[in-house]
Amino acid sequence: MTITVRPARAEDEAVLAKLDERTWTPAVSPAPAPPPGTPFFDDGTRPEDVLVAEHDGAVAGYVRLGEGFGIPAHRHVAVIDGLAVDPDRQRLGIARQLVEAAVAEARHRSARKLTLRVLGHNTGARRVYERCGFVVEGVLRGEFHIDGVDVDDVLMARSLA
Repeated sequence: MTITVRPARAEDEAVLAKLDERTWTPAVSPAPAPPPGTPFFDDGTRPEDVLVAEHDGAVAGYVRLGEGFGIPAHRHVAVIDGLAVDPDRQRLGIARQLVEAAVAEARHRSARKLTLRVLGHNTGARRVYERCGFVVEGVLRGEFHIDGVDVDDVLMARSLA
């Protein structure tokens, strides 16, 4: 089993869009599911903001890095805006490798802090982030109402200093 992480390329568009469709559930996102045919790359997501994991030569997951508030006072913070792993390839350590690659890329971009938001009931993702050195910095209790249940929005971060 070989897992490699590389920068995304424009030609990854279709497979990443399909991966988003396959991995979306209310457990991972409060937003509506992306309609089939939704482009992966757009004004908010460029190939240079995405790292792709390949497992035995096939795209198996991605992590998307973003900016925080886009103001000078927040320039030292990078944000994990998305993480997805092919359901057929979960539990192979791919998510952890993607998160660690995001940490390295954020450092390369001179970030001193890496933040993310994760739904409180997404315990699998929270465990991955904790194993990668992220800590809970805040909880917005009942921030989302998903499938009839109030769900916490957990704010996590890792210092890169």
